[in-house]
Amino acid sequence: MRIALLSRNAKLYSSKRLIEAAEVRGHEVVVLDVLRCYMNVTSHKPSMHYKGEQLDKFDAVIPRIGASVTMYGTAVLRQFEMMGVYPLNESVAISRSRDKLRSMQLLSRKGIGMPITGFANKPDDIEDMIKMVGGAPLVIKLLEGTQGIGVVLAETKSAATSVLEAFFGLNASVLVQEFIAEAGGADIRCFVVDGKVVAAMKRQAPDGEFRSNIHRGGSASLIKLTPEERSTAVRSAQTMGLNVCGVDILRSNHGSVVMEVNSSPGLQGIESATAKDIAGVVIECLERNVVKGNSKTRGKG
Repeated sequence: MRIALLSRNAKLYSSKRLIEAAEVRGHEVVVLDVLRCYMNVTSHKPSMHYKGEQLDKFDAVIPRIGASVTMYGTAVLRQFEMMGVYPLNESVAISRSRDKLRSMQLLSRKGIGMPITGFANKPDDIEDMIKMVGGAPLVIKLLEGTQGIGVVLAETKSAATSVLEAFFGLNASVLVQEFIAEAGGADIRCFVVDGKVVAAMKRQAPDGEFRSNIHRGGSASLIKLTPEERSTAVRSAQTMGLNVCGVDILRSNHGSVVMEVNSSPGLQGIESATAKDIAGVVIECLERNVVKGNSKTRGKG
């Protein structure tokens, strides 16, 4: 196969591993900076151009699109889909998962466990929203935040009110969620490929921190999932319509709750913690599913 890898940095661990895994299996990989791609949107022969030249035909495309370029990145991916190139994850599914509110609403519709979550627009609604999610302590999240950035733990009602008033004053969109204290600063990253959990790791936040992201100093270790956690991860991926994703779960007193579904999960932490060739599993998924001109979003919405 000839594979396009949409990545702004070919030297990143995940990009390098995907290239290695594909080349070992005899495939050609071309790395494309998504922001340097530009499109000819026409009815009969849509095309993709890159750095002054029209790109040749690809069989498949692997999107590694950063959250900060989601809008343009998914537009480029849609163009590849229009050209009949098979996407590892489809543009609609990526857009859906990147919108924290929309993804929570879709998971809710499917009855998947989540923290109690509130969303409002006006400062007048703050007091009732805090009460709605069970009071302080609570977690406040910017809709656009990633890797733990824009996530605040408000330990008291007055602190929560001050933070929310500040965000609303900046016209920022925020979610308010119950704080799962019993998780102890740990979450579980389930790596789902083609409808199966192929690996899982526990991420533990460092002392004095509640965010377990490895980018923020969290540590990773091997963990055994319960049947409920495995089922929750698979159902979450199916709800988003993602072939490959990371599903972040917390263990709460009322069962497994999903924090986020990540459409571009990093490989370094999961491969280090599990000693598995996750990049190879991803490429094998691509090999099984490449059907030219037959992209079709699985999820709804």
